[in-house]
Amino acid sequence: MSQTSYPAWYRHLQEKHGRFMKALEELGQAVRQEGPLPAPTAHLIQLAAAAAIRSEGAVHSHTRRALEAGATPADIYHTLILLTSTIGFPTVSAALSWASQTIAGAAKEG
Repeated sequence: MSQTSYPAWYRHLQEKHGRFMKALEELGQAVRQEGPLPAPTAHLIQLAAAAAIRSEGAVHSHTRRALEAGATPADIYHTLILLTSTIGFPTVSAALSWASQTIAGAAKEG
């Protein structure tokens, strides 16, 4: 995904607090590289956590990152649907709608 397609607030943070945002990105890379899970799986786990805390921005971000790492839209939808008995249908439904927006956007770019 190109820099220009990041949300405006994220771009603002990158411009205003570049070192902080770079460190945050490096932390994300470090934790994913720390163990044996393949990249798509790691991003799907982070997507599930984002859905659980009802963070729309993080759901968009981790959906995009999961796709870039090789996860399929079906993987993403299944990851979110699996959460229904844990976090409830309303939260899952919201996360599915956010993820579907990102998936549709990625399809247009690709």
